[in-house]
Amino acid sequence: MTRALELAVEAAAGGDIPVGAVVTDAAGAIVGEGRNLRELSHDPTAHAEVVALRAAAEALGRWNLEGCTLVVTLEPCLMCAGALLQARVSRLVFGAWDEKAGAAGSMYDVVRDRRLPYRAEVVAGARAAEASALLQEFFDARR
Repeated sequence: MTRALELAVEAAAGGDIPVGAVVTDAAGAIVGEGRNLRELSHDPTAHAEVVALRAAAEALGRWNLEGCTLVVTLEPCLMCAGALLQARVSRLVFGAWDEKAGAAGSMYDVVRDRRLPYRAEVVAGARAAEASALLQEFFDARR
């Protein structure tokens, strides 16, 4: 989570919502990382999670990330929850809850939906206060 928080700070410095993500392998080594890049890239899909998943798949030479963990500073949205399931990520660890658009337990629970063919373990609230503070500071500065 430390690296994900650092990436979130980088995202904010670049004018993007401060969200950072890393993908770790089964041994805990970072194999992919990302931060929100929507403003920089003008790409609506450039959420931190998607950027990190793409980097991990490239680094590992495979789309199937079974055994990997996605660590992200904010609860994933529907798109990102779908992406991590499509990548077969085994575990999701996130910091702050997203009561407006979260898809891993707050608004929706796509990541653990038993109707879907694949689910991931979810660990919520990792360093949530720090992740929430970054988001609060970012939005306070824009209001």
